[in-house]
Amino acid sequence: MNAPRRAVLFDLDGTLVDSAPDIAVAVDHALTTHGHAAIGESRVRDYIGHGAARLIHRALTGAVDDDAAPASFDPVFAAFLDAYAVRLCVKTRIYPGVMAILATLAARGWALGVVTNKPARFTAPLLDTLGLSGHFGCVLSGDSLAQKKPDPAPLREAARQLGVAPTALVMVGDSAADVGAARAAGVPVVCVSYGYAGGIDPHALGADAVIDTMDALLPALAGLGPA
Repeated sequence: MNAPRRAVLFDLDGTLVDSAPDIAVAVDHALTTHGHAAIGESRVRDYIGHGAARLIHRALTGAVDDDAAPASFDPVFAAFLDAYAVRLCVKTRIYPGVMAILATLAARGWALGVVTNKPARFTAPLLDTLGLSGHFGCVLSGDSLAQKKPDPAPLREAARQLGVAPTALVMVGDSAADVGAARAAGVPVVCVSYGYAGGIDPHALGADAVIDTMDALLPALAGLGPA
């Protein structure tokens, strides 16, 4: 018999909220301030997902895994953090269906958490500003632990904070980092098709289910087996 799954962990950027417009403005401001060309929102969307530092390395190098030289990276990264802090929620919006699915899951007894690679200094203010904070029993950011997604440690810590077994989790995200963390933790994962998958077809990420809207999450959860 399958173990009951009673907790849903959500990624933040690209899953619950569309934050790319504000992130992109901050990235381009940081780049141009220090003599680099702006890269625009479309490329920023492809670079989101592995934390702020990796985002800036990608913006500087144009490569997914390359590191920029410290002399280039350090001032641009600092400028990005400052720029993003002052426009954290100008154009950022909650995706359709998110508020309704959070209320429905809570009413049905699911524990809810957020596991994001976003720095903690931005996560809590963003959730507060958008009225999302009260829905979650735990929130783990990219610097809450020594490890971040795709390492499974944040998922396991979320299970501990929510008071459920690790096998009681389902991860909901939009990227390879989310799928990788879920697979490493041995838990099911649902991907949304509308997020920031780094230019990869969401159906190719290896999730147990792919949904086009949050309205489809309940059927997807049901398809994973007993809950």
